[in-house]
Amino acid sequence: MPDLVVGVDGGSSKTDLVLADTEGRLLSWVRGAGTRPHTEGMEITTERLARLGRHALTAAGLPDTTPVSVGSYFLANVDRRTDERLALRQLTRLDVADRILVRNDTLAVLQAGAPDGWGVAVVSGAGINAAAIHPGGRSARFLSLGDITGDWGGGLAVARAGLGAAIRAGDGRGPATRLRQELPGHFGLRSVESVALAVGSGDLPMTALHGLAPLVFATAAGGDTVARGIVERLGDEIVVMVTALLRRLRLLRTPTPVVLGGGTLQNDQFLLRDHISGCLATEAPLARPRVLDVPPVAGALREALLTAGAPAAAQRRLREAVADRKPPPLLATPP
Repeated sequence: MPDLVVGVDGGSSKTDLVLADTEGRLLSWVRGAGTRPHTEGMEITTERLARLGRHALTAAGLPDTTPVSVGSYFLANVDRRTDERLALRQLTRLDVADRILVRNDTLAVLQAGAPDGWGVAVVSGAGINAAAIHPGGRSARFLSLGDITGDWGGGLAVARAGLGAAIRAGDGRGPATRLRQELPGHFGLRSVESVALAVGSGDLPMTALHGLAPLVFATAAGGDTVARGIVERLGDEIVVMVTALLRRLRLLRTPTPVVLGGGTLQNDQFLLRDHISGCLATEAPLARPRVLDVPPVAGALREALLTAGAPAAAQRRLREAVADRKPPPLLATPP
């Protein structure tokens, strides 16, 4: 009987966990809440991951105590080596697998999209991060603690910038923008000022603003100058991150894969993609950007299968299965 493996891509807003076997068969795919140990604590985060794993076993028709050979956990907000070691200790205590790997979620994008396992990866989902691996094995990453470390980007930042620009357009501090008309309807409110007041009072959680990001992108695609400026700001930040990593690893003169993943980069945002490609052509002409064509969890599964010693054919089979399968909805009731 083939061994079981688990691949996990934990983002800030959601976590994908796929159960498979070493023959490359996808047995179940479940989606739970995001990994936020920086706000919820590592114990709560890892216990939730363990429950999600048991749910995946049950969904595959297996007892939830069935042993898993390898668990590969690529988790957002696990940005430092100390975070990785703490997560590993907690997951080991919870006995989620015989062998456990813990990495930052950015590296799942790299594993899924870089054929030789090295290059630069950018994740732009709810938040943003980037990391790079040199072909010789050296790596570079960012401290990535939010505003305090100079970070800006991802869907939530785009949404907040769009809301702020819409309010400034109404009070005379900024230029006119269709964002004033496009954004409030998402929450069934009459004005962007009402949205801001609801966030300020706590009636609307800040994280709910993430849902405005697609409207900012759509307004930009429709020709709105202010919205376009926000999208281009995100593209500029991604280019800065990529070129900084290439410089730190001395790869500016080496043709290097640059894998772009996450919701704001994989959802047909052509304006953003074109802006990134154009800027990289000037700043790092040997960079080879490509948008990831599979969900990032495929990278976690690749790492799990490699660790388990599965053949290349199994890796290809599982990648194709993930690419062909529609991601499941977020579990209504967390396991």
